[in-house]
Amino acid sequence: MAYLLHQLIEEAAAADPDHVALSCRGADITYAELFERAGRLANVLTMRGVKPGDRVGIYLNKCLETGIALYGIMMAGAAYVPLDPTAPIARLAFIVNDCHIEHLISEPAKRERLEAMAREAPSLRAVIGLHEDIGDVEAIDWRAVAGASQETSPRVTEMDPCYILYTSGSTGVPKGIAHTHRSAISWANVTASTYRFGPEDVLSNYAPLQFDLSTLDFFGGARSGATTVMIPEEYLKLPTSLAGFLEESGITVFFTVPMALIQLSQPGVLDGKGLGKLRLVLFGGEPMPLKHLVSIMERVPQAEFVNVYGPTEVNGVTHFPVESVPDPNGPPLPIGEPYANVEALVVDSSGNPVDDGEMGELLIRAPTMMRGYWARNDLNEEVFYFRQRFSGLPEVFLRTGDLAHRDREGVFHFHGRKDRQVKSRGFRVELDEVEAALLSHPAVEEAATYVITEGDGTVLIRAAATLAGHEVEEAALRRHMATSLPGYALPTSIEIVDDFPRTTTGKIDRKSLAERAGALIREGSRA
Repeated sequence: MAYLLHQLIEEAAAADPDHVALSCRGADITYAELFERAGRLANVLTMRGVKPGDRVGIYLNKCLETGIALYGIMMAGAAYVPLDPTAPIARLAFIVNDCHIEHLISEPAKRERLEAMAREAPSLRAVIGLHEDIGDVEAIDWRAVAGASQETSPRVTEMDPCYILYTSGSTGVPKGIAHTHRSAISWANVTASTYRFGPEDVLSNYAPLQFDLSTLDFFGGARSGATTVMIPEEYLKLPTSLAGFLEESGITVFFTVPMALIQLSQPGVLDGKGLGKLRLVLFGGEPMPLKHLVSIMERVPQAEFVNVYGPTEVNGVTHFPVESVPDPNGPPLPIGEPYANVEALVVDSSGNPVDDGEMGELLIRAPTMMRGYWARNDLNEEVFYFRQRFSGLPEVFLRTGDLAHRDREGVFHFHGRKDRQVKSRGFRVELDEVEAALLSHPAVEEAATYVITEGDGTVLIRAAATLAGHEVEEAALRRHMATSLPGYALPTSIEIVDDFPRTTTGKIDRKSLAERAGALIREGSRA
């Protein structure tokens, strides 16, 4: 039984060595080849001094070397740290310095950015994937890796870190979420079991490596000996290109974010596309607008659709299979029931459990939980909740920061973030509730709410929306929202936009919306 992540590909290689493990841009690598090449990379890293507990960066666009890199790093006993290829140099250098990364896996196309990164990250010693040195930073060509031995034998346990994912922190400083082999392989086990992954499945890798969605694609696929197809970045920009890619690749399992499904549900996008092999669509990361879900479910009737929920800190927590096409004007989808081996608890502001039907903060206890935030004991003290049911043996939960309630059937319902609850004009307002009211208008395609603070400290709620091909005035949107919201919760303005600023995973960047609105107010006051 595998207890380390890289043992998954070793088992798969032993069971069916010629089965395709990964595919990208028309190139394939079998499980036997993946295991062999990852082992050679591990040997190179080990010979260069990488030891258990070290961190090694991956700075690549999607390619077969991505899979070789993450497994090779773990086989050397280290933890892989994905670096976002689109992130500013200052952010990348912060991560390299924060993790004290000495070795990177990269590519020649990133040489110029690597040079800038190296100037700000003195810990960097070597880059695998380059042909020429960068100053004092040594370049190691992939040809040198291909000639290395496969022998490595680091002493690693399932409780050691295997990857660290950096997310934005509330203070503006990125925070690293450290997962262990145990937490990651537990997630691989539960997904492969719950969704019946098998060698005949073809999983899509939609999300970049630095986002937790990718862990299901790589590790859930490896757990079951399936094939994982990496979707190149350029196919994500146009819905018709993505639809064609899903068809041509024979994808059976598509794990994505709501934005991708919204785009695929637009008229004409799926016309003539043969997606008959698609059996399962998992979506999560933010609430899915029902009208778009209805549209795509009607276009892909043979597929099962599942709403999944889980912060990066805990991988997966709950899931809700959508058993029939929902009412587009109905209530939001539940986030569902906990996965096997997961306990979910709802508590009030004092940390006391609440009754079913009452809203509170959602806490999670599961083997899929992170070990903690990297080098941030202050955050670790805040995020963990200890329940003492047995003398001297506290049970550890993660505070998700999400508001939820559990109904009488044991199904959980999401109510937004604790930090999305604001006080405006003396009233407490849930911004996610305001957003849902705006989104329920038939002409609205996507919606976002945010707050700005005026010079006198007054907090104002604002909103923005994209339209689904229909003209509608702001006054009409406000009248519609007033049918479900009290007056104090209505936004002071609703801006119609062509598109939203987005994060690299396609989520609406509400922080950017607020910053832009604040800048316009400041410019106006100076005029």
